[in-house]
Parts: sequence; C-alpha cells; structure tokens
Amino acid sequence: MSHTILITGASGYLGGTLLAQWTQTSLPAYKRLFALVRSDEQATLVKRHFGAVAEPLQFDTKDGVAVREAVVANQISIVYFLVDAMTADAQVHFIRALAEVKQSTGLDVHFLHTSGAKIFSSHAGAPTDRPLLDTEADLYEIQKAQEAPIPLMQSAVNTNNTVIEQAESLGVHSYIFVPCIVYGRGEGFGNRISIQTVAIVRAARALRRVYSVDSGRPSWPVCHVLDNTSLYLALLRGILSSSSPNGSGNATGTQPPGSGKHGYYLASSGHVVWEDLYAAMGTRLAQRGMVDGDPTAAGAVERATDEVLGKMGAALGCPKELVALHLGGRCTFTARHGAEDLAWQPAYPANHILQTAGEEVDLILDNLSG
Repeated sequence: MSHTILITGASGYLGGTLLAQWTQTSLPAYKRLFALVRSDEQATLVKRHFGAVAEPLQFDTKDGVAVREAVVANQISIVYFLVDAMTADAQVHFIRALAEVKQSTGLDVHFLHTSGAKIFSSHAGAPTDRPLLDTEADLYEIQKAQEAPIPLMQSAVNTNNTVIEQAESLGVHSYIFVPCIVYGRGEGFGNRISIQTVAIVRAARALRRVYSVDSGRPSWPVCHVLDNTSLYLALLRGILSSSSPNGSGNATGTQPPGSGKHGYYLASSGHVVWEDLYAAMGTRLAQRGMVDGDPTAAGAVERATDEVLGKMGAALGCPKELVALHLGGRCTFTARHGAEDLAWQPAYPANHILQTAGEEVDLILDNLSG
C-alpha cells in the first residue's frame, strides 16, 4: 500500500504555498493527496487551482468523531497539520485516528505538527545564551523543562510535548516543524502574506515610525516562504522514500527522517537582528509617506516607552505586554536537522530579507485589510 496524505491549512500562507509548489516537485509515489477546507467556496478553489494534484476534504478538526471518520475512511497515513500551534486538542484527534489506520493497514503513519520559533525563544523560556540546535539530543527534555513567562506560550510548549508524547504512545511518527520569520509572496489561493512582518508594518504605520521593543540587539531566525516549503517537501520525500507496509524501510535501505523526541526541524537560513529589519522595512514605509524621518539614521530606531508600547498594542490588537511577542524577542534556535537528515539547503541567505524588505512592505500594503 502507498500513502494517502492530508494537508490542513490549505487556504493559509504556508499551506497554500505548499500546495502551489507540490506540482513543481518530484516526489516518490503516493496514493492520494487531500487538502482540508472549511467551506464549499474553498473546496471549489482547491479544485480550480490544485485539482490536478489535490482533492478537497471538509470536516471540523475540533470534532474527534469527524476527524476519525475522515482519516480512517480515506486511509490517510500522513497528516501535515498547519492550523493550530497553541492547543493540542485537534492534534490528539488526528494522532489517534492515524494509529487506527496503522493498525488496519500495516502502514507506518506520520503526523507533522507545525509549531513556531516563538516556542523556542525568550517568550517561552527557552535557552537563549547559546545557539540552540534543532538536532540537540536532549531538545525534548529542554523543551519539557521550559517555563514560559507568558501563559499563552506555555500552552504552545505543552502542545509540542503532547504531540510527541501522544504519538510515541500510539506508534505514530511525529515531527515538530518550526517556521520562524517567514517572508516573501505566498502562492496559494488564500492568504499571501506572513505574520511577523505584517505586525511590523501595522505598528509602524500607526505610530509613523519604527520602534525597538527589546534591550540590546536580539536576533531571530528567518526563512523565505519557498525555502520553508522546500523543507516541508524534503521531509515528505524522506518519509515516502523510507516507507514500506511493515515499517522496516525500503529495499534501498533509505533511513527514515528523525522523528518523535528527535524530530525537530527548523526552517531557517540564519538570523537577522530585529532592529535591522525594522530599519529596512521602515525605509520603504518612509518612501511611501507612512513613517517620518529616516529609519536607517543613527539612533532612529528608539526603544519603545511604556506609552508607545500601549499605542503599538492598540494597533496590533493586543495588550502592551504582548507587543514584543508579535515583533521582537530573542531566539537562538539554529537549523541543522534539515541539512544533516534531508540534504535540505535554503536558496535564500538570511540577509535576503533585508535586501528585499521594500518588496515585503509593498506586498503587505497591497494585501493588508484595515
């Protein structure tokens, strides 16, 4: 038997780009590909844009009965989960259903959970005094011990742990896939823009200047959306190449990708300093008359005061205490696993985001509502 694959988040920035790149990628054989949708309209769009490779499938991910019925009836054995990094309820439904498929078909089953770099940052109590590699042997134990200063982030940390533990207990291969600051034009039929870069634009436009929200010059990992997608696909290629009905690997001896407690994958080409990104994006905003002054001038990016944080929070729709969660913080998480396990190499270096910051601003402004 060959694998049947489900992608959730098909209308999103990452999921839509993944679907769009699917037809341009050579993959080992699989049986079917489903794209989860939330409405008849989205189902029509999947058929229109990706009908040659994907079939729409509609059900509620929070409904355990619906998840089981969809996964088991269609013998789905690989799930790309891209819709919730903060809570684990839906993920557990999928993992249990996958375990049932494994029992009935003999196929190895796989659950790829899309997490986020914030869960490996100062916002979530992760170590930031050294590079934190995604290949570290005790990374699960490090994560398990994290105590996040923000309750929302503790929930996200716990979600990663739950995915790994629940999957391990049921014989499901799990993977924690970690996007960071992802940028560039999305290629799907839905959302075309990122999250963190949008927050920078919203806050700067509201206050007519860019502000730093951290002391020092902390940095964060970055990744172009096409590189993020190529790691998604490299991981799938590794799974398909190593799969067999009895789970023992294929005739070529290809080893399966690391999974479970050794299944963390950061999509990143390197790190950029937040202040440099603020200034680079602020330059285009200034050119378009949306911020005042020259953001690249010495001292132009000032530390936000308490009052300024309140205004930034109003622009972002969050309390001032959570502004840094949207567009700041320190993250030393460092990508190694994709290169070492999957021969993945990003096409865009880290400083590419600074070189193309003007294009990113234009893209956001063209697509931003409100």
